Amino acid sequence: MKKCVIIMNPESGKKKKINTYQNFYDILRKYGYEADIVFTKYKGHAHNIIQELDDSIDLVISGGGDGTLNEIVSGNLKRDKKLVIAPLPLGSTNDVGNMYGLDRSVPENLETLLKGKIKNVDVCYIDGIPFVYVACLGDYIDMAYNTPRDLKKRYGKIAYILYGIKQLGKKIHQYDIKYTIDKKEYIGVYSFIFISNSSRIAGQPDVYYDVKLDDNMFEVALANVNSRTDILKMLVLASTMDIKDIPGITYYRTNNIEIEFLTPPKTSWCIDGEELKSTKTKFKFTVDRKMKMLVPKENIKDLFEE
Repeated sequence: MKKCVIIMNPESGKKKKINTYQNFYDILRKYGYEADIVFTKYKGHAHNIIQELDDSIDLVISGGGDGTLNEIVSGNLKRDKKLVIAPLPLGSTNDVGNMYGLDRSVPENLETLLKGKIKNVDVCYIDGIPFVYVACLGDYIDMAYNTPRDLKKRYGKIAYILYGIKQLGKKIHQYDIKYTIDKKEYIGVYSFIFISNSSRIAGQPDVYYDVKLDDNMFEVALANVNSRTDILKMLVLASTMDIKDIPGITYYRTNNIEIEFLTPPKTSWCIDGEELKSTKTKFKFTVDRKMKMLVPKENIKDLFEE
C-alpha cells in the first residue's frame, strides 16, 4: 500500500471535520493508500508537520483552506526530498480547490483528487517567501485575514461580506510606486496590487482566461480606483470579462517584478489569505521553483501547458 498523510486544519471553514466521514479511509484504501490524519494545533503547525514527515510518504493531502495549503507548500519546499501535495478544500473560500474543480462534497472531492494526475506547478515568491496563488495589497483586502474566525465558521463566505460592509466608510488609499519588470522601470499611482498564479481570486472565478500554472510566469494586475463606486464597477466587469481588459487595470505577465513604495503602504500584503507583516517599502517577486501536485484531470487542459 502507498502511504498518505492528511494534514488537517480543524479550524478551517464551517464546522465540519474530515474524520466524521465514515467512508474516508475506505476511499483512500480503494485507491491503494494507507492513511494517517494529523491535526494542526496552531498557526504555522502544518508548515512544521510536513518538514518532519518521512521521505517514504507518497502523498500529503492538505485538508483545510488556502492558508493551510500555503503552510504545507512552504514547509515542503524546505525539505531535501519534496513530497507530492494534493489540495482538499475545507476552508471558507477555497480559491485553489475551486480553480481545480473541487467544488463538491468532501468524499466526492477526495475521489476526484485520487483519480487525478501529478503535475508540476509553479511557486511564486515575495522576497523569498513562497505563495501558492496570490499576493495582494490594498484597502478591504484585510477581509481575508481580519474577518473573525467565529464569523467564518458560522456563515462561511458570507462572513467576508458582513465584515466588508463595516469597512465601506474607509477612504481609498492610493500609492505612488516605482516598479521594474525585465529591467524596465515604470512609475504610477495605484490603489490595488495583485500578483497571482491563478484563474480564481477572492472567490471570483475566471479572473484570467488563459492562466497556465506551469509556464514559469505569473500575472500582475495594478488597479487605479478612486472611490467605492469604481471598485463596484470593476467587480461587475470582472464577472464578465478578463481582468486584463478592464479599464483602469495595468496588466503584465512576467517572471520577475520589483515594487518600491515611494511612501510606506497603509496596509499589509495578503499572501494566500494570510497577512504578511513587513516594514519594508521594496519587494521582489519571482517564480523559480516547481512543486509536484496531485490535481483533478478535468481542468488540466485549461490550467497547464504540458
